[in-house]
Amino acid sequence: MVSPIQSQQELLSQFGQLEQIARNDRIQPAQADSGISNDFSTVMRSINAQQNLSSEMMAAVDAGRSDDVVGAMVASQKADLSFSMLLQVRNKVMNGVDDIMRMSL
Repeated sequence: MVSPIQSQQELLSQFGQLEQIARNDRIQPAQADSGISNDFSTVMRSINAQQNLSSEMMAAVDAGRSDDVVGAMVASQKADLSFSMLLQVRNKVMNGVDDIMRMSL
């Protein structure tokens, strides 16, 4: 467990780092490989891995190789929830793009 004093010390050190960055005359632009597309790719791979794990666990239960029905159901629900969340994020982004396209200049 992190004590309040440790968390305050960590915050102070982070503020010190930010202050040093702010003192620099020139701020470096973000790296090309650390963008939102990279984040989306990571999320997509994670959701795909969850879907694959869920499928493998359900197949093992169906084939009788595993008795972990609860684990398979939890993995299935977790994968379903992750996929639903991804769809909701996609829908919000598409609605935002549509709103931008409807704006008049």
